Amino acid sequence: MEKFSQMTYERPQVDVFAGEVRDFLEKFKSAGDYAADRDLFLQLNEKLDHIETMCSIAEIRNTVNTADEYYEKEVESIAQITPQINLEMRKVYEEILESPFLQEFSNEFGENYIRSLKNQIRFANEKNVDNQVKESLLVQKYAKVSAVCTTRFHGEDVNFYGLLKYMESTDRNVRREAFKAWADLYESISRELDDIYSQLIQVRCDMAQVLGFKDYIDMIYQQRERFDYDREDVKNFRRQIKEVLVPICDRLFKEQKERLGIDVLHYYDEALVFPEGNAVPEGTSRELIEKASKMYHELSEETGEFFDFMTKYELFDLETKPGKRQGGYCTSLPEYKAPFIFSNFNGTSADVDVLTHEAGHAFESYVASRRLPLSAQVWPTMEVCEIHSMSMEFFTYPWMDLFFGKNTEKYKYAHFVSAITCIPYMACVDEFQHRVFEENAVDAAKRRKIWKELEETYMPWRDYDGNEFLENGGFWMQKQHIFMSPFYYIDYALAQMGALEFYSRMKADRKTAWEDYFRLCCAGGSKGYYDLLKTANLSDPFKDGTVKKIMDALKEDLVLK
Repeated sequence: MEKFSQMTYERPQVDVFAGEVRDFLEKFKSAGDYAADRDLFLQLNEKLDHIETMCSIAEIRNTVNTADEYYEKEVESIAQITPQINLEMRKVYEEILESPFLQEFSNEFGENYIRSLKNQIRFANEKNVDNQVKESLLVQKYAKVSAVCTTRFHGEDVNFYGLLKYMESTDRNVRREAFKAWADLYESISRELDDIYSQLIQVRCDMAQVLGFKDYIDMIYQQRERFDYDREDVKNFRRQIKEVLVPICDRLFKEQKERLGIDVLHYYDEALVFPEGNAVPEGTSRELIEKASKMYHELSEETGEFFDFMTKYELFDLETKPGKRQGGYCTSLPEYKAPFIFSNFNGTSADVDVLTHEAGHAFESYVASRRLPLSAQVWPTMEVCEIHSMSMEFFTYPWMDLFFGKNTEKYKYAHFVSAITCIPYMACVDEFQHRVFEENAVDAAKRRKIWKELEETYMPWRDYDGNEFLENGGFWMQKQHIFMSPFYYIDYALAQMGALEFYSRMKADRKTAWEDYFRLCCAGGSKGYYDLLKTANLSDPFKDGTVKKIMDALKEDLVLK
């Protein structure tokens, strides 16, 4: 295997893959025994792994530099061919489900995999190809519009992420100026973003109609393979958040206001936890990687091996720069059984959070891909994937002194509080999307009205210091998941319950908590949601009383010592 920068990219060819599928189907039908059919199936999956790896390489290189015209065109091409690949694989899945050896496939690869195949067949519909392509191109357009948006601030050309570090300044005037510049940037592209999202709502509703779903919400729950729960369960989870967590967060922000010595906590004050300044990591990006390497070697043998692999093959792109897509993510290169971490370092504690959060995703991918036979089984559904990442943030607490030195306790308190205070926002984003599709809110003004109403319920402490754009409900559009990964965001809140429960348990018995976590990572997506919770000995967050039980166990951590 070569370093990521040296990996060769070639555009996937649908016609070539279609020929390989035809060859597979012919041989599969006449193989005569399970062992032969299994070998044929694994061989075809290797070819699919190659295609998916090429897609990942193109998408990573496009997000690293959205101004690169070559990879922009390649991603557009991938948007065109992906539905065709899915249609070809539908033929394969249908053949497996009709095979006399279906039980043998189920015994080896698991009932959850067979259930997933049936689901994928439903979504691989030729009538929706044009809609899928349109959706992908709109998402790509959104990513580029937001990525190339920059402004001049304090002598520096900065994007949205570049401004965030100034919103942690100890100088309130600087925070206010950065906030205004940040809000003005969003307002400057708000018409484009509104137009893109209106189109996305329409095309997503069209997709649901083609597939015969009641509405897009039912469709996306099924597409995300939420087989074990439905929208009513999620609604009940949000209710628990309103009743238990919103009052706790309101108290924490009041304490922060007193700590900062200000009369009103404005939005640009929320990120500054301590009046003397937040804890920031010590060292360059390279030095942070070296410290992370020491941390992961001491955490466990498996994490040390994993991090050596990541650094050897340079499977990171961490620095923020003009033209780079916002946010952070972890993806994979299945042909190499290799994760890849993308981020935007900005000199704040969030840089370390990337080296724990995204590395949690990457670690799960690394260990699961070496234990499960199919790359399709490596990733579970997203509300479990985020348990891997968020829990890793807590498991690495003993090594935070490497990054923050004398400010370690400040970092840990701020991180823990942030893990709590972000949950109502996650629920707000989720209910916003439910309302948008329930009410067919293709009108921009209606969406802002919905957001403003929900914001007052979930974040009663929020104050935008009179900024008209945000006061009128414009804040929703800064959440890229709404555009790029619809109905994903509640997965973070569900997963945070698991991560907080792991944190509570690791304080009492770190060895057993790590064993449960590692077992969860190794299981990948081989089981459904509730079965994976049982694998890790975690509670059901939908069950009444779970949120309160988890928070009651962590009361001491909410007190600044």
